[in-house]
Amino acid sequence: MTAADSGQMFVLLPAEGLRGNTSIPEHRSFLMQARPRVLAFAGEGSLDWEEELREVSVVDSLGESGAKLLRLDPGSVGALRAYQPGLRLVPVTYFTEAVAARPTLRASAKMAKSAKPGFTLSVKVVSAADGKPLARTEIEAFVNVAAGEGARAITDKRGVAELRFSSHPKKLERLYVYPRSGHWGLLRRRVDTTASLSVSLTPVDLGYQDCLRHFYKTGADGSNVRIGIVDSGIALDHPDLHIEGGLNAVTGEDPSDYGDNGTIGHGTHVAGIAAACGSPPTGARGIAPAAILRSYRVYGKRKRRAESFSIAKAILQATDDKCDIISLSLTGQPDVTVEEAIEDAWKHGTLVIAAAGNDGRKPVSFPARTDFAIAVSALGRKGTFPVDAVESGDIAKPWGHDDSNFIGSFSNVGPEIDLTAPGVAIISTLPGGYGVMTGTSMACPAACGLAARLLSQNTKIFKQKRDIARATALAKLLLQSARTLGFEASFQGRGLPA
Repeated sequence: MTAADSGQMFVLLPAEGLRGNTSIPEHRSFLMQARPRVLAFAGEGSLDWEEELREVSVVDSLGESGAKLLRLDPGSVGALRAYQPGLRLVPVTYFTEAVAARPTLRASAKMAKSAKPGFTLSVKVVSAADGKPLARTEIEAFVNVAAGEGARAITDKRGVAELRFSSHPKKLERLYVYPRSGHWGLLRRRVDTTASLSVSLTPVDLGYQDCLRHFYKTGADGSNVRIGIVDSGIALDHPDLHIEGGLNAVTGEDPSDYGDNGTIGHGTHVAGIAAACGSPPTGARGIAPAAILRSYRVYGKRKRRAESFSIAKAILQATDDKCDIISLSLTGQPDVTVEEAIEDAWKHGTLVIAAAGNDGRKPVSFPARTDFAIAVSALGRKGTFPVDAVESGDIAKPWGHDDSNFIGSFSNVGPEIDLTAPGVAIISTLPGGYGVMTGTSMACPAACGLAARLLSQNTKIFKQKRDIARATALAKLLLQSARTLGFEASFQGRGLPA
C-alpha cells in the first residue's frame, strides 16, 4: 500500500472557481493531466518534483480541468504547492442530515453490556389501530436527561424491548419511542417502572392536518420547475414521487444509483415535502406537486455522513441539469468547496435553499449561513401533532402573534435567517410508506416548494437567462412574498413565504 492509498483526502481547487475556467495556462494544463488513478502528474518541471508527487492519487474530478479529489500523504502538500503555486488545497469536510437531534444517552452502552444488570424493564409497543406488535421500534429511557443516564433498546418481532439499567430507577424522567415509519413517535414523562410497560402508537393519517398543511393548501403547483434534492437519495419506486433523473455523486459508487441509500429515508421525506403528488387519504401531497424532482445522492450506501466534494459535485450537476432550485437539508463546518459550488449555482441562475441547523437556538449552521444560500428556520404549531408525540418536547417560547405558533426549540437562529417554514412533526413520504420527521431539514424543502410555486407563476423570471440576475430575481420573489408571524427577525427572517 502506498502513502497515497492510506493518506488524507483533499480537494485541489482551481484559483478561479471549481470548474477550472482558469486564465493561467499552466494551471489548466496541470489540472487536465491530473486524471483519476494516475499517481504521477505529467508536465513541465524537474524530475525531482514529479518524484515527490508520485504519492498523490487523483480519486475524482469535477470535469476535465475542474477541481480534483486527492488522496495524499500530508507530507506531499508542500511539494504540490511548490509545483503549482496558486492552486488551492483544502481538506475534505463532512456533513450530516439536518433532522432534529435527540437527547443524548451517554450511559446506555455501558448499561446494555453490563454482565449483571441491576434491573430490566420490559416495554411492549403495539399499534393503536389493531393492537399488532411493532418490531424494530427504538426506545430510549432516561433516568436523568441532563446527565444522559438511561438505557436504549429496539423491539423484537413481538414488539418487546428489554431496557437494562445498572440499578432499579423508581421513575423514568422521560421515555421516547421512535417507530421506523407509519406511526407517530411518543414521549412520556415521569414514567413509573414498578411493572412492565405497554405502549400504543397512533398510526399516521395522511389526511391529518400537520403543520405543513395548516399553513399551506396543496394543489397542482410548481409546473415545469425543477427541484434538485441534494441528499441521501430518493426512493425511486414510491408511488407519490416522480423522479426525472439525477446522479449519485458519491465517489466510487455507481453514478446511476441515485435512489434511497438505505438509512433513515431522509432524502425521500425531503422530496415528498417539496413535491409529492399523491392524494390523501391514500397518498401524500407536497407543496408543489407539479414540480419536477431530481435526485442527487451525496451519502454513501447505508452512510449518514456526506463528503464536501460529493456535495459540490452534486450542486454543479444539478445546476448543469437546469434545476431552478436546490434543496440542501444538511449541515457541517464551513467549507470552501461547498461554498464555491453554491456561488457557482447562483451565477448560473439556480437558487440554493438550506436548512439552518438543529443545535438548539445556536448560530445558523453552514452552508445556510453563506451569502448565496437562503437560510430557513423550523416553524411549529401546537395542535398539529398528538399531545403525547415526541415533538411535544420541541415547543418553546417565544410565541408569535398567534401563541400557537413557535420556532422549534432545536432550530438554530441568528441574523442569517432569511425565512421560516413548517419543520415540526411533518408527514411525508418514506421508502415503502409514510412517516413523520422534524427538523430544519423539513423546513428547507417546504421553502423550496414555495419557491417552485412562485416561479411557475412568474413567466418573466422563469424564462430569464440562467445567470446571476435570474437567481437574484427568484430570491427576491421568494423573500418578498414572506409575511411576519410576529417573531424577531433572528427567529423568522422575513417570515413565512406565501
